[in-house]
Amino acid sequence: MIEKVFQGIMIPFLGTAIGAFGVFFIKKKINAAMQGALIGFAAGVMVATSIWSLLIPAFEQAKELGRWSFLPAVIGFWIGISVLLLFDYLIPYLHENMKTAHEKNCRIQKSTMLVLAVVLHNIPEGMAVGVVYAGWLSGNSQIMLSGALALSVGIAIQNLPEGAIISMPLCAKGMSKPKAFVCGVLSGIVEPIGACLTIAAAGIFVPALPYLLGLAAGAMFYVVIKELIPEVTEGNCANLGTVMFAVGFSLMMVLDVAFG
Repeated sequence: MIEKVFQGIMIPFLGTAIGAFGVFFIKKKINAAMQGALIGFAAGVMVATSIWSLLIPAFEQAKELGRWSFLPAVIGFWIGISVLLLFDYLIPYLHENMKTAHEKNCRIQKSTMLVLAVVLHNIPEGMAVGVVYAGWLSGNSQIMLSGALALSVGIAIQNLPEGAIISMPLCAKGMSKPKAFVCGVLSGIVEPIGACLTIAAAGIFVPALPYLLGLAAGAMFYVVIKELIPEVTEGNCANLGTVMFAVGFSLMMVLDVAFG
């Protein structure tokens, strides 16, 4: 039984790792058009994920509140925005009077915030998997192992582009492919950790899940609006970036509805 649970909670992490592996199939030097397309795609994926994988499930988790079921999601959303605002403020600008150092640090800041936003999103996603397996372990007759496995596979499929939106933009900003791949993989490791913690302490974490889902959505919206959209709309590749935003949004909308 424990082995089946372990396999189930590791499946979403495997999806992230496979998606991150895509960084090895892109060119060493990414031109402006490709970079704009990747960033636009990442922004679309993150917005769609925030809505279908985070905010809507947060409403459903709090439906016992009736007309106030939106409250945990809204509170969590603003906590997520505030966390990223604080994080943005605390990152120091090294050698601010030196242009090259300033630009380098800006790239580090944007990359770090992108990774942080996806990590914050993956925590409640892993907890959602943990909730289902905790229910199955408790003997809940309404939760079948096949249903828990289907949820794990569905999240793994959703994680394929999410692993890519970490590793590929990092590579586009100058990070080596192996390091970008490792960052993409590590962004997903919090999912099995979150699942294990939820199974171990289901009574503590389950009530807070709507707030955590909203928090992750707020963090992702902050990064998209503050960091990704400005990069998409700059230069001569704004139209391509906009189209790729729509592609990423549509893809995740389909995946979240079909496999959510």
